[in-house]
Amino acid sequence: MVFLPDESRGLPPPPIVNRNSVWMGLVGWASALVDNAFNRRPVIRAGVHRQVLYATVGWCVGYYIGKRADYIHAKRDRDLMEYIRQHPEDFKEKDKKILAEVLEDFHPIR
Repeated sequence: MVFLPDESRGLPPPPIVNRNSVWMGLVGWASALVDNAFNRRPVIRAGVHRQVLYATVGWCVGYYIGKRADYIHAKRDRDLMEYIRQHPEDFKEKDKKILAEVLEDFHPIR
């Protein structure tokens, strides 16, 4: 599949109810309502089967968009970690400071 490469199968699946699927489901349902309005039909009551179909298709598209986004972010994280591992001189550990070294001494005004 061109949309999701085979190496994306190693990632855990996203939850069924996620931000992308809900958003695209609402967009699909709204597009069915707009289609009814443009064709001069009752907006909510006409074509309920079409509204359910559009919402379902939108939900599935949103799920796969979320899956694709997870794959892209995982690939970028893998590449960044590989770069950090290959160039340790650019990413040195900083000395840890205690809080007393960071804060200044307190001197009351009165």
